[in-house]
Amino acid sequence: MSELAPTAYVVDDDEAIRALWRWLMESNGIAVHTFASAAAFIEAYRRGAPGCLVLDVRLPGMSGPELQDYLRREAIGIPIVFVSAHGDVPTAVNALKGGAVDFIQKPFDYREALAIVRRALERDAQAREQRAKQAQFAERLAALTAREREVMRLVIEGKPNKVIAEALDISVRTVEFHRANVMEKMGAASVATLVQLIALHDVWA
Repeated sequence: MSELAPTAYVVDDDEAIRALWRWLMESNGIAVHTFASAAAFIEAYRRGAPGCLVLDVRLPGMSGPELQDYLRREAIGIPIVFVSAHGDVPTAVNALKGGAVDFIQKPFDYREALAIVRRALERDAQAREQRAKQAQFAERLAALTAREREVMRLVIEGKPNKVIAEALDISVRTVEFHRANVMEKMGAASVATLVQLIALHDVWA
């Protein structure tokens, strides 16, 4: 698989468990990297790489929840699935409150564990798609001139060209010119689409 393929990063200090995860992921077409400690994962993980983190609660050195805290502080948004023994369930529940997407209790059912990992990978893909859309929207918004932003604001408010022209003390033809530029730069085929874009990204230009 390409190194850019969505990957399940497994952190567990038990070599047999790591081997089990490697077999489970690889036999189901999921790229996997395993680590015996949180420190090893931190050293190897490339910020922004797609995937999810399958993280044991109890680890030597930095624990699973401590790694979760570290990733949060570093603004690394990889989805985390905790793996816990029976006695660690309260800790895993607290981890969910801290942003983890799910937890798997040992001993785990292979099909259930696989489904949880796949959901985490899908969640990561959706988050990436949303961030990409937000970045594209921000670029388009930044490409507007100050005058185009003024025109766009009034267009969104539903003002006709004549009213916009009077409000900005410009000709109707100039309004039409700026309006056409706004629609092209924002990638909007209609005013309705433009309004939806602004509302979707919670931005008022």
